Amino acid sequence: MSIRGFDHVAITASDIERTLAFYRDVLGAEVLYEDLWRKGVIPIVSLQLGANRINVHDAASPASPHARLPTPGSQDLCFRWQGTVAQAIRLLEARGIAVLDSPVKRPAADGELGESVYFRDPDDNLLELLTTEHEEGDSR
Repeated sequence: MSIRGFDHVAITASDIERTLAFYRDVLGAEVLYEDLWRKGVIPIVSLQLGANRINVHDAASPASPHARLPTPGSQDLCFRWQGTVAQAIRLLEARGIAVLDSPVKRPAADGELGESVYFRDPDDNLLELLTTEHEEGDSR
């Protein structure tokens, strides 16, 4: 037996409605199980971003078996971005999202050197868009 990879990561939101809107409208996430969450059947709502899933927990009522109350804004999530750094910055700026730092050289999980754009979600989680694509004429 061996680990194949992560199934999902979980974040805690102080305002789930605001969090769902941000990830859906800014990053294009598909919201999953929203109807079951709204009916109280399950304690979380999920966001699908590409092949990755984020489960969103409500800070006011953490799901069992979480023994400690998770803290909103304590996560650092990196997403692989299909596009250039300039395109990522334009996307964020068009939606009124402040860019904290960019471009920042970072190694991707596959070992390729990329560049990242950093910003924050509504709960102050640090988000990163990492790309290995470059602008036309960029010889990196």
